[in-house]
Amino acid sequence: MAPRLKLRDIAFFERPVQFARPFRFGAITINATPQLFVRVEIEVEGRGTAVGASAELLVPKWFDKRPELSPAQTVDGLRRSLQIARGLYLARTGFQTAFDLHASCIGAQIATCAKKNIPALAAAYGPAEIDKAILDALLRGVESNFFDGMAGNIAGIDARLSPDLNDADIARFLVLANQHRSERVAIRHTVGLDDKVEGDGGVADPKENAGARYFKLKLGGDPEADAIRLIRIGRELATLPFDYKVTLDGNEQYADLTALATLVSRLERDNTLEPIFRKLIYIEQPMPRAVTRQSPLGDTLRRRGFIIDEADDSYDAWPTAHKLGYSGISSKSCKGIYKSIVNFTRIAKLDEEGAECFVTGEDLTCQPGLALQQDLALGALLCLEHAERNGHHYVDGFGETPAAEAQAFAVAHPDLYADAGQGIRLSIHDGDLLTGSLNTVGFATSVHPDWSALRPLEQPTSLQEYLA
Repeated sequence: MAPRLKLRDIAFFERPVQFARPFRFGAITINATPQLFVRVEIEVEGRGTAVGASAELLVPKWFDKRPELSPAQTVDGLRRSLQIARGLYLARTGFQTAFDLHASCIGAQIATCAKKNIPALAAAYGPAEIDKAILDALLRGVESNFFDGMAGNIAGIDARLSPDLNDADIARFLVLANQHRSERVAIRHTVGLDDKVEGDGGVADPKENAGARYFKLKLGGDPEADAIRLIRIGRELATLPFDYKVTLDGNEQYADLTALATLVSRLERDNTLEPIFRKLIYIEQPMPRAVTRQSPLGDTLRRRGFIIDEADDSYDAWPTAHKLGYSGISSKSCKGIYKSIVNFTRIAKLDEEGAECFVTGEDLTCQPGLALQQDLALGALLCLEHAERNGHHYVDGFGETPAAEAQAFAVAHPDLYADAGQGIRLSIHDGDLLTGSLNTVGFATSVHPDWSALRPLEQPTSLQEYLA
């Protein structure tokens, strides 16, 4: 039986994060944005109280891309999502499992946010961040690490939100996942739309790409312009002294199947694109989420391996996408750790039945410390070989984190961080991140942030006021 808990408090904080270089993807260029921190206190039945934490950037114009909203307004939408989720979670006053708490609130969260004009993907952000902090507290309360805890289904995950599965499926695949979890996860280096391509500081510069063997290339939505840029990138990657693989990310910029088919046809037929096409693993979320749900992929496109990311805004998103011809789905802890685990179970079961589907690891600039470690641990549990890791590329180390806090993370997790004379940075070993030190009591961290150095979460203005 999974241990039961009772929530005592949920508190939100934030810290400014300045980017070392612009990060342009889709229709947005980010130079700075706050990082959220969540602190929860729980009572574990029969064991006393425990404190847990989580963190994630408040990323503008990704969860909600409506053109009539400014970047700051979409960040406020995430703050509203957090506040709504806090009220729903704290209203559950009895003892229950961690997943009971999530499952009993997620429907009301989506519905309440919809009434306040907050889309489903942004609505899920609040529960996703609270769930991570609760899991951290629960693991600390029972003195377990993440991997052993999940193998024993410490959260009590069941199939009530995924009727295509049964409880035994989830329990079995959690055990199997832990037995085969990744001890090393290769970084997939992001090449943003404003990133330099050629020469020093370009995509093939090891000082820039940290020795990555996997590359994630952002697309802009114009087949011709994207093809020209991919030709340039391919020429550079072809100079690498080792083999490499690439993924392409449309970030919803391709308007429809016609534009998408034009790009795929160019990839298949243009010899100058061979350094990209023959190394291509999959194409991520090319079309807007609403268009995706209405557009079955034809036979030609199905063969190319497409995944959904922004369209993954509900527990039924993957079954729907699979029927439309998609091969995989992304895992991001900011979209919900339980949904990632449920989707992994679904895909593992499909593959046992002869399908060829997959889960991928994507990153919305997880920062060193809590955010990176918890997302990396989730990816390791899902047996990922590689995952997008771009926080080390777009932000200077620990950024504005106090030096003592950054040092504490480096001491507790020496396989993940090192100081080579320019401050503490992510430590990348031959293109890989090591997961050994994540095997500690709590959710992949021995350290919590310095709460006194954080400011309270800003009070948002509702989207209804913006759109009135």
